Amino acid sequence: MDLELNGKLALITGASKGIGSAIATHLAREGCGLILVARNADTLGEAAEQIRRDHQVPVQVLAADLSRQEEVERVAEDVNALDILINNAGAIPPGALLDVDNARWRAAWDLKVFGFISLTRALYRKLQPHRGVIVNIIGTAGERFDPNYIAGSAGNAALMAFTRALGHAAPKDGMRVVGINPGLVSTDRMETMLRGRAEKDHGDASRWQGYLEKLPFSRAAKPEEIADAAAFLASPRSGYTTGTIVTIDGAAR
Repeated sequence: MDLELNGKLALITGASKGIGSAIATHLAREGCGLILVARNADTLGEAAEQIRRDHQVPVQVLAADLSRQEEVERVAEDVNALDILINNAGAIPPGALLDVDNARWRAAWDLKVFGFISLTRALYRKLQPHRGVIVNIIGTAGERFDPNYIAGSAGNAALMAFTRALGHAAPKDGMRVVGINPGLVSTDRMETMLRGRAEKDHGDASRWQGYLEKLPFSRAAKPEEIADAAAFLASPRSGYTTGTIVTIDGAAR
């Protein structure tokens, strides 16, 4: 299927690895020019070079910490026009209410929750002339509340509400806003989290893969499976979809 994305320009946050890198690669395959944003300039540069080599599309890199408003504004100043914004950066720590102190909670929300909102606000007017699309990569904790991931559940629920509210308002500006809620996805961060859980539950971090056996299909999702959905939702082939959040978790319970 031709997604009609050739020649469009997409900005992807958290683009140096994991889901963000997979989305960048898929959009490049469709012919999109890219602006890749992440904190680590070296890792970001390596990802960009790989995409340029494999797909011959223009790739700009902007190393930035999107938990800081001045960095959000700096990124926005470097963008002249834009067709697609993929908000993906952010990692909220696990833990129950008394496990996550105020400083860690606020720092995580500054990047994932306020980072999504602030960058969307900063780039909205640059997306509008192009009938732009915003795709928020959120997470299933926002719909299945986990007391042992309370900061993530609350933050993701807020982003779900943000996505739906803005998605209902955006059509008046010719725009669309959608979200994806991935379940467990096979990334380095997933392994780190499961190793920590296995250490806590069993005293043995090496038993982390046992949690995957309980998942649908006995595995986590692949980053490319999230990227495929993001590319479709961002494309004109999904042009009547807004205010919608797609859950991709293999129907996990």
